[in-house]
Amino acid sequence: MTPPHHWRKSSYSGGGDGNNCVEIANAPTHISIRDSKTPARATLTFPTPTFTTFLEALKNHRHP
Repeated sequence: MTPPHHWRKSSYSGGGDGNNCVEIANAPTHISIRDSKTPARATLTFPTPTFTTFLEALKNHRHP
């Protein structure tokens, strides 16, 4: 798997000055996400269909 080359701020990060955002990079077969505060650290990479499932799980998570 080749690393993503074009990172952009995710629309799920909301507004603001960008200090607390998630960046996303799309490739033909996968999607990667990372924390903009620590871009050299770990990223999460998913096959494209699995990323949709991941987002749905986050949306459906309820805090106690």
